[in-house]
Amino acid sequence: MQSGMMWKLVSCTLCLFVSSQITLWSVSAAADDPDGEVKIEVLFKPEQCSPKSKRGDLVNAHYDGYLAKEGTQFYCSRSDKDGHPQWFVLGVGQIIKGLDIGMTDMCVGEKRKITVPPSLAFGEKGKDPVPPNATVIFQVEVYSVTRGPRSMEAFGEMDRDKDKALTKDEVKEYLKLQYEKGGKPNDDPFYEKIMADIFHKNDKDKDGLISANEYNIYQHDEL
Repeated sequence: MQSGMMWKLVSCTLCLFVSSQITLWSVSAAADDPDGEVKIEVLFKPEQCSPKSKRGDLVNAHYDGYLAKEGTQFYCSRSDKDGHPQWFVLGVGQIIKGLDIGMTDMCVGEKRKITVPPSLAFGEKGKDPVPPNATVIFQVEVYSVTRGPRSMEAFGEMDRDKDKALTKDEVKEYLKLQYEKGGKPNDDPFYEKIMADIFHKNDKDKDGLISANEYNIYQHDEL
């Protein structure tokens, strides 16, 4: 167990060192651009780069955050939640808006440096340990991109009884099919974990179902 914790510490330390070397040239400019746009630098892209991430996709990635002005690290996904890559649905506000923008059109294995101004990060108030009005830089590596359970097309496929509400079994079965299609089947606890997280974030009234209104985050697609 101690060796595992040591590896996470070493991994984050290496991330910090590499990032500081890569981003040094842009730190001053980024820190002075509070209302600017998201800046994206592709550090590595596989020759076969598909599918590419889009809004509503389920993404699995490691991402590490740094303060642009000081260059200090404020988050390391390799030391959070047992060091597993993070699962999230892209483009729906589960991560900061700047990452939703900066991680669009990424494929498995791709690495990016994403510089995010305060207005698209943690804003005027900040969020501990990020201070107010801070520009942040993220090092991101994507491990998985699958069509997530947030597109209207996916809703129709999941809603097998056509009652415009999703049960846990319907969501879980959909996830299994998507991973099997991609040639990456997993064991039951893997799907249970993703399904539980989806319901935790989206079952607003906690009735054990995701209704059409709870699901329809875009508020414009017809169900």
